[in-house]
Amino acid sequence: MTSGDFFEFSIAHDRKYTLDHLWIQTLDENDDNKTVKIGVSEFIRAEYGNIVRVVLTKPEDDSEFQIRNDDDDTADDDLPTGPLTSGDELGVDDLLITIRTAEDRLLINSPFPCKIIELNGDVEDNPDMVNEEAYGDGWCMIVKPHDWEEDMHLNEDEYIEYLNEI
Repeated sequence: MTSGDFFEFSIAHDRKYTLDHLWIQTLDENDDNKTVKIGVSEFIRAEYGNIVRVVLTKPEDDSEFQIRNDDDDTADDDLPTGPLTSGDELGVDDLLITIRTAEDRLLINSPFPCKIIELNGDVEDNPDMVNEEAYGDGWCMIVKPHDWEEDMHLNEDEYIEYLNEI
């Protein structure tokens, strides 16, 4: 970014934050079936400039070896069913989101082991959603954490303190 570029950014009050500038919002409080929504803090745009591309980790990445021939007369019920293989499971430090700005590429890893439940493909098609609505429609994915403690991430005040230190 040039010295003339400056973006004001906000921090949502109802989220937790990671040191990699992800926001995390608990959707379901039930410990047995907890789901959380993950997005990118507006700090990324303020620090690195407009986001021009968002690439989300996709569960089907590990299943590319499964070839399906649409000309085949096999009925859909004859295809193997069941959970996806390891592709929808992420461990700590597995790549979660790739963010591209005009000058940088940021690789953001999963902050906790989880299973991907839903991806917001709209942010890949229209990265301006992350620039303009980071805490709204610009969310990236919904996951089911395998290892979750409410205090393992920064609250709003702790995140602001962290940003002041970097």
